[in-house]
Amino acid sequence: MKNVHILVPETAVPAAIVDPQYMFTAINGFLVAAGQEAFFKVHLVGVEPEIRLNDGLMVIRPDRLMQEVDQPDLIIIPAISGDIKQAIEKNKGMIHWITEQYQKGAEVASLCIGAFILAATGLLKGKTCSTHWMHAQTFRAMFPEVKLVDDRVISEQNGLYSSGGANAYWSLLLYLVEKYTSREMAVLASKYFLLDIEKNSQLPFSIFKGQKAHEDKVILAAQEYLEKYYDQKITVEDLADRFGLGRRTLERRFKQSTTNTIVEYMQRIKIEAAKKQLETGRKTVSEIMFDVGYNDPKAFREVFKKYTDMSPLDYKVKFAG
Repeated sequence: MKNVHILVPETAVPAAIVDPQYMFTAINGFLVAAGQEAFFKVHLVGVEPEIRLNDGLMVIRPDRLMQEVDQPDLIIIPAISGDIKQAIEKNKGMIHWITEQYQKGAEVASLCIGAFILAATGLLKGKTCSTHWMHAQTFRAMFPEVKLVDDRVISEQNGLYSSGGANAYWSLLLYLVEKYTSREMAVLASKYFLLDIEKNSQLPFSIFKGQKAHEDKVILAAQEYLEKYYDQKITVEDLADRFGLGRRTLERRFKQSTTNTIVEYMQRIKIEAAKKQLETGRKTVSEIMFDVGYNDPKAFREVFKKYTDMSPLDYKVKFAG
């Protein structure tokens, strides 16, 4: 039997506590119904006997306090909410405990932006991690030593698991069910919870809003210029001349500020504009390709797939209203 300890941090997202509890207890029910023994022993674990969430509208009372628990096999860190730095500070009492349990042999899985608490332990240094695509830039700024793979739904390395944004954590829960029990149980759970068992990318759901959480005013101006004239052909040399910088200096400062090269940034702006037009369903893929400044269908399809993990036509079918 596997001891699963679901943490109840301050500012946690309640659903990210209840959902894994529901998943693992449901698997126990499936196993018992099949004449087998329950496999998971599930506990909600907290630092305090009562944690108030959602501005006090919800109260969760863990059935175990952290200092009382047996050695866990798997620790679940749910998503947190609000100011991330404040959330980490409020839950610093958990961070040493998580590290200690991992060193004793426990595996640790973070759901959505629970990855920030996992990263705060230092266990992810030099390792890969997934989190919500919307918080990718903040994560990279706070934990530059972690290899963020913000396109992935699931990341696993050395018994440390993480998931992409929001409901993507269901994919990680299915993955853990399959790892600990069987493919048969994971498929049964996917049918019971109406989940896509093969979802492996969150790129189709991401929205590129630019990366402007920096203080380089010249680069901010360059970003705004690119966003305004995304449908025009702008070279790096054109941009360097316009803002009075050498090409190498502009490229270095742009990459440092945004984590993208200038070419990547231009591609992402164009593809985001194309996605919005595809979602309306009013224009053909070729018309939209020309609207966003591409003339080569092959090049457009390749760049579109790079940032969405789908073809333009498949994206239109999936998201057009």
